[in-house]
Amino acid sequence: MARTTRATILKARQLRKTMSKPEVMLWQILRQRPTGIKFRRQHPIGCYILDFYCPSAKLGIEVDGMTHDMGCRPERDERRDWALSQKGVETIRISAQEVLDDPADVADRILRYIQSLR
Repeated sequence: MARTTRATILKARQLRKTMSKPEVMLWQILRQRPTGIKFRRQHPIGCYILDFYCPSAKLGIEVDGMTHDMGCRPERDERRDWALSQKGVETIRISAQEVLDDPADVADRILRYIQSLR
């Protein structure tokens, strides 16, 4: 995987300003460092930008809207997840609807998963 470029960093900064509603809802919980776990939002790794990243667990969290089920997106997402795994980063995917329905439950599931990795 290529190194993170300045263009990717600039794009990540822009994405932080235009986060989707489910991303904002989840970020409001994760930014408080629940159980002492730190998260980053719109974090660049190589040529990719993860919605959220937990550095201590090397875990990327992607909030997927309906478009991720359409066209070639599933294959693109699979290739992306594989490329990140080659860098030692595991990716989990959560539907945007789940976050909209109950962001606290989604955050709790993420935290329990991270704790199970330790």
